[in-house]
Amino acid sequence: MEFKVNVEGPRRMFYILPEGGGDPVFSISESVVTGWLVIIIVAIVCYILTKDLKKIPETKRQCAAEYIVKTVNNMIEVNMDKESMAYAPYIAAVFAYIIVGTLISMVGFRSITADISVTGGLAAMTFVLITYTKIKFNGLGGYLKQFINPLNIISEVATPVAMALRLFGNVAGGMIITLILYVALGSASGALYNAMGIQPLTLGDGSQGYVFNIFQIGIPAVLSVYFDLFSGAIQSYVFIMLTMAYIKMGKE
Repeated sequence: MEFKVNVEGPRRMFYILPEGGGDPVFSISESVVTGWLVIIIVAIVCYILTKDLKKIPETKRQCAAEYIVKTVNNMIEVNMDKESMAYAPYIAAVFAYIIVGTLISMVGFRSITADISVTGGLAAMTFVLITYTKIKFNGLGGYLKQFINPLNIISEVATPVAMALRLFGNVAGGMIITLILYVALGSASGALYNAMGIQPLTLGDGSQGYVFNIFQIGIPAVLSVYFDLFSGAIQSYVFIMLTMAYIKMGKE
């Protein structure tokens, strides 16, 4: 019995074909579809939390909303300064998008942050914001002056690349480790069954295997919770902390 691990990128879910057939001229990936689902989820949560707000909170929903706003504002104040509150909506939106997009794998979807095009897009948006901040506070001349030193050019290019790869690498790596362990535990289950004299069955796809692999119970779920929940939350936090740090540096 042979176990294989296939690591693939996001699936192509929708295609636009040319007239008369042939190769698709346009396709929509799983990450795009899931990304829009994440946006809808975040929008619904925001709507629920901010519906019928009162000057004095009367519901737990409003208390939760105010707690989230105060937490984000406190982060901005501690890591940047009081004059940087205009960045709070962007920081909160990016954090919500990343953490929901990562944790969505716990309900069967593929994490959008396991797609380099998604993390690259987030890093590119943040890089544009950082560059805008540098030009705003130092002027175009001051911004261009730093490139007299060639090392600053490398540092400038490395910023979005490092942010994108850090988030993508941690999430995709966790997903791959979980998959490899799941397959390895299936192989261990097969070895145990063979030692017990239990023969594999012919499955629906024609391959040989077992319907029930005992070692795949529990352990992959615990590891998945770690990578999806704990590590996902940490990486979301690290991304916005780096964003705030780079923006603060751009103002100096």
